[in-house]
Amino acid sequence: MRTIIALTAAVGIAFSGGAFAQSPIVIKFAHVAAADTPKGRAAEHFKKVAEERTKGRVKVEIYANSTLYKDKEELEALQMGSVHMLAPVAGKFGPAGVKEFEVFDLPYIFPNDAALHRITQGPIGASLLKKLEPRGFVGLSYWDAGFRVLSSNKPIRTPDQAKGQKIRINSSKVNQSIMKSIGALPQTMAFSEVYQALQTGVVDGADGNLSNLYTQKQYEVQKHLTLTNHTYSGYVVVANKPFWDKLPADIRTELEAAVKDATEFNRKVAVEDDAKSLAAIKASGKTEVHTPSPQEKDAWMKAMMPVQEEMAPRVGRELIDAIRKETATVAQN
Repeated sequence: MRTIIALTAAVGIAFSGGAFAQSPIVIKFAHVAAADTPKGRAAEHFKKVAEERTKGRVKVEIYANSTLYKDKEELEALQMGSVHMLAPVAGKFGPAGVKEFEVFDLPYIFPNDAALHRITQGPIGASLLKKLEPRGFVGLSYWDAGFRVLSSNKPIRTPDQAKGQKIRINSSKVNQSIMKSIGALPQTMAFSEVYQALQTGVVDGADGNLSNLYTQKQYEVQKHLTLTNHTYSGYVVVANKPFWDKLPADIRTELEAAVKDATEFNRKVAVEDDAKSLAAIKASGKTEVHTPSPQEKDAWMKAMMPVQEEMAPRVGRELIDAIRKETATVAQN
C-alpha cells in the first residue's frame, strides 16, 4: 500500500508545477515480443509519430523482448505506474479480472481478417476497451499478429496426434480448454522461457503466431508446424489510467492520433510479416510445415469448436452471440 501511495504521489508531482514546460513527458512502453515483429514495429512507429506530432514534448522509450518486464509481470507493473503503456495479448486480461477479453482466444470465432476487424474496429471492440478502465487501464487499440498455429517436435497434423503432447500456452483459461479439447497437456509459462523449454524438452510444442515462432527462433527447435490458424493472435494497446488522465488534453489528443496511425501501420505489416515468417521457416529446412487439407481443417474445427460453448459462461454468452451475428455476413469471404 505504501508503494502504491508513493507512486501515486510521484505521478502527481510529475504532473504539477509546470513540469511539462521544463522537460519532455517520458512514456515507457514495454512489450515481450522482438522489435522486428508486427507489435515491435508498430510500437516503434507509434514512438516516431508521437514524438513528431508533439514536437518533442513527448519522449517514448520502447522496451522490447521482455527487457523491462516478463509477460507475467507487465500488467501489475502497468497498474502500479512502473510502466506507462503495454500491448499484451487480449486473453491476458482474463486473469486480471476482465474475462470478456478471453473471447478473442475462442477457437475459430473469427474465420478471417475481415470478420476480426468487424469487431476490433467496431462498437463491440470499443465497448470491450471501456471495460478495462475500472482495473486502472485505458484501452487504446487492437494490434494484429496473424492467427495462432501449433508447433511440436512430434507430428501434429491432426487433432488425435496432439494427444498427450505438452503444449506451451499463455495464461488464458480458454487456451487451456483448447489444448484439452484435442487431448494435449497445456503448460503455462512466460513467453521469454519458451525457447529453452522447447530446446530441453520441458514441453513438446507451443501455441503461437508465425512471427514469434520465427523471431524467437523457436522453429529451430521444432520439427513440425501445422497451420491450424485456430485462434486470433493479437494485442490490446493499453495505458496506465492515472498517467493517461493527467496528460494535457492536447498531448492526449496527439497520442491518440499516433496510436491510430500505428494501428493502421500494424495491420499492413502483420499481413506482410506472416508471409515473410512462414517463407523463412520453410526455407530453413528445420521445420516441416503442414497446411491442413479441407478434411483435416474440418477435424480441427470439430475438435475445438465445443470450447466456444464451454467458455460461454466465463466470457459471456451475449458477447459471443453478438460477435457471431456481427461477423456472419463476412464469414464466408
